[in-house]
Amino acid sequence: MAVLRRILTRLLVGFGVLWGAASLTFLAVYLIPGDTALLILGGPDARPTAETLAQVRADYLLDQPFIVQYGSYLGNLLQGDLGQSYRLRLPVTEAIGQQIGATAALSAAAVALALPLTFAVAILSAQRASWIRSIVSGIEVVFAATPTFIIGFALLIVFSFTLHWFPIGGNQGPVALVLPALTLALAIFGTLSQVLRNELEDVLEQPFILTARSRGMRDLPVRIRHALRHAAIPVMTMSGFVVAALLGGSVIVETLFSRQGIGALTLASVYNKDLPVIIGIVLLSAAVYVVVNLVIDLLYTLIDPKVVTA
Repeated sequence: MAVLRRILTRLLVGFGVLWGAASLTFLAVYLIPGDTALLILGGPDARPTAETLAQVRADYLLDQPFIVQYGSYLGNLLQGDLGQSYRLRLPVTEAIGQQIGATAALSAAAVALALPLTFAVAILSAQRASWIRSIVSGIEVVFAATPTFIIGFALLIVFSFTLHWFPIGGNQGPVALVLPALTLALAIFGTLSQVLRNELEDVLEQPFILTARSRGMRDLPVRIRHALRHAAIPVMTMSGFVVAALLGGSVIVETLFSRQGIGALTLASVYNKDLPVIIGIVLLSAAVYVVVNLVIDLLYTLIDPKVVTA
């Protein structure tokens, strides 16, 4: 029952986050200067007649007060209708659906690279000699502080332009995914590894660790079987950071490596003021954030059941 209550509470909070994201996005779009009807008809270069503009405003309720437009917007959202892209002339769900697979593959590959690297580096460097920790910490800080596009550009120079190991960009096959995924992974690794190593060093000083070692357990099993379990919760709490890094980084990475995906769609939609697509992507990002945090919250109960009663 405690777990069920916790899930229901998180679902209610998640619904509030989605409602808030939808409302704030609609308000931002409403306040953007410019004639939305003109954008629908093709943008500033279009030369529609006054009758055509009036008809479009009536069709999209653009001639109605804010509260009427907002009510219609929420009603359509509850029915799963995100509208139609001004630029692509496709339903927003279809426009996003065509690109989400490429971004999901990129994000999954980045996480698959970042997490093993994070755990390996943190476990092997915690409570080691000061010079080892200094070197590792310096590398982590560099990756954490370096903008994603610089990491990607450096990888391109070394592995594409100089060594010719990987293609410059595109979506052609798994090989083209390596450098974009590594770019996102290194940006995530820099922060997560610092947090995990600091937590591990604190946990390794606890009495139960000394007890495990006194029983003859080797150092590496102690770190993995005992210390890692307790140190992992703060890292999991940073799932929001990971999601934000993946969603925000995909825009930069997909542009830099000329890949199709949600990031490229976002950039093109902002450039063309394709408002329905922008709103759809914002809602998708909020939904992903809510789902990931719900899953992480459930994992807390598996790692440390005492969290449920907290």
